[in-house]
Amino acid sequence: GQIQGFFDIPVDHLFSVGVFTDYFKSLDIKNSVAVSPDVGGIKTARAYAKRLGVPLAIIDKRRESPEKTEAMHILGTVEGKNAIIVDDLVATGSSLFEGVEALKKAGAKNIYAAISHGVLSGDAIERLDNCKNLKELVITDSIPLPKSKEHPRIKVLTIASLLAEAIKRIHNEESISCLFD
Repeated sequence: GQIQGFFDIPVDHLFSVGVFTDYFKSLDIKNSVAVSPDVGGIKTARAYAKRLGVPLAIIDKRRESPEKTEAMHILGTVEGKNAIIVDDLVATGSSLFEGVEALKKAGAKNIYAAISHGVLSGDAIERLDNCKNLKELVITDSIPLPKSKEHPRIKVLTIASLLAEAIKRIHNEESISCLFD
């Protein structure tokens, strides 16, 4: 994603990997795997896997036929592992929660989701409520979470210090590339 206009910097890469990996390291989750929700998210999931020192898995969604719904195949080993799904945005959550169920069916233990932008539109909170296999939905405060959408399994991480550091560096005409590492 991009913040258009003011800075024109890719905010997902600016903060998500460091903020989320610090949080998951603090939980000290053993035997885990970083999971891309689709083939398009492999690069991001690989960054998480590298930072956390864990393997990578991918949820491969395929439409079996025009009449049939998507079948989900898990590429990589998730059986007996704690899975961390990483993505940039969650809106209604339908794909996310389907992915959670596919991971559970494949034998994953605890399943977490690290999603940069928690839009949580439509019936997302109701879907989260019904998705008992998702242990925690971890989002950032890039989008304010209204009281009406608060949930015991939603954890909000702040990106304030990273945005402040980016603003300071831009103001001082310093490099912000270190914030992307």
